[in-house]
Amino acid sequence: MEQQDFSAKDSLQLIESMISKAQNRFNENGHLYLLWGWVVLLCSIVSFVSIYFFSNFKNLMFIWMLTIPTVVYQMIYLARKKKSEGVRTYTDEITNFVWVVFVVMGFLVGIIIGRSGHPELFNPLILMLYGMPTFLSGVILKFMPLRLGAISCWVLALCSVFIPYEFSFLLLALAVITTWIVPGYLLRLRFKTQS
Repeated sequence: MEQQDFSAKDSLQLIESMISKAQNRFNENGHLYLLWGWVVLLCSIVSFVSIYFFSNFKNLMFIWMLTIPTVVYQMIYLARKKKSEGVRTYTDEITNFVWVVFVVMGFLVGIIIGRSGHPELFNPLILMLYGMPTFLSGVILKFMPLRLGAISCWVLALCSVFIPYEFSFLLLALAVITTWIVPGYLLRLRFKTQS
């Protein structure tokens, strides 16, 4: 009887230990934040230069096509990451769904803005949307730089409606620096120190 009690206690301790490890496990290395931050930063700056210096609005679509191989890379990266991870936490799942919602909303905003004939509204709305998944990820991951970056996105979204269209691309560039690039490097640092 004592052997069974001991085994039950051992089992309970093992389960508690595994739950604690899963709760404390931090596997966000900032890679995708950095990837998207740098891609969007590049596209934003090239878009600004194209419009401001060359009055070329036609090439914007081609500039932003750089995001297509980025999406393909992200899908491959996430598939490999999922295979290599033994256990996915509830935090991982929720964070993934937050970003899926962002992608769907961004796609819908693009279609709606395209049909409305008001392309100048695209950047303010995208800036507003950038803040949502970033803020929620900051809450889920308990990571203040993401939350602060999201707030900066919302402030920049508001500012972008009061400036000429071409300058909204500079605000977009600033937003990805504060929202994805700086937090991405901080996430990478946090990941390395906890590994």
